[in-house]
Amino acid sequence: MRIVKETGKPVAQVARDLGISPYTLHHWVQMDRLAEQYNGDGDGDGDGDGSGTLKESEQEELARLRREKAELAKRHAQDKAAWEKERAELEDERDVLKRSVVLWVKEAMGG
Repeated sequence: MRIVKETGKPVAQVARDLGISPYTLHHWVQMDRLAEQYNGDGDGDGDGDGSGTLKESEQEELARLRREKAELAKRHAQDKAAWEKERAELEDERDVLKRSVVLWVKEAMGG
């Protein structure tokens, strides 16, 4: 990341020079930029505090998003359990139908 920032070389060239995936390096550079923005590291966003603390409105939004995530995770677990039950029932039904077809074919063949 430092090489990209200090030299201004393209990510693809630096990645090639280092023998790593350009996608990986690009991800690292993006994460570094986001960390700088969040921490107020001289990015000119005006907050300048560098503390990384959240404003009250941001804390409220974070709490809301965490509650929403928990609710979605709970709903997902319930949906998954329902799908698993339905899948098991369908597999049982499939197996019964397979056996029925085998018996029907044997009977039709006179066996």
